[in-house]
Amino acid sequence: MTSGSRSPEIRLAGLRPKQERSAAWGFLRSGAVVVLSITDEDLPALEELMHRYEDRPMDFADATLVLLARRESLSTIFTIDHNDFETYRIEGKQRFCIVPERSRRLN
Repeated sequence: MTSGSRSPEIRLAGLRPKQERSAAWGFLRSGAVVVLSITDEDLPALEELMHRYEDRPMDFADATLVLLARRESLSTIFTIDHNDFETYRIEGKQRFCIVPERSRRLN
């Protein structure tokens, strides 16, 4: 699940070989990723979320994912944005299960 505000972040243009771009588009069309809509009715809740986390600060795209997680009863998120999503809570209480796990530096 993703929101329309996150779709540009897939950055298909950054994939060099044509086969990589084709594989990425195939993955998106496979149904593995569902793009959900944010409507005007969601704007007050998004504003409230961004206000709640203004010390971070939370950007609009992250706010849409937190809102959609609440709306769709999801708690697992695929992101490398660990710092923010370890802070954000669903309904102000439930932590996200972040995939992949934070990588650990080797000494």
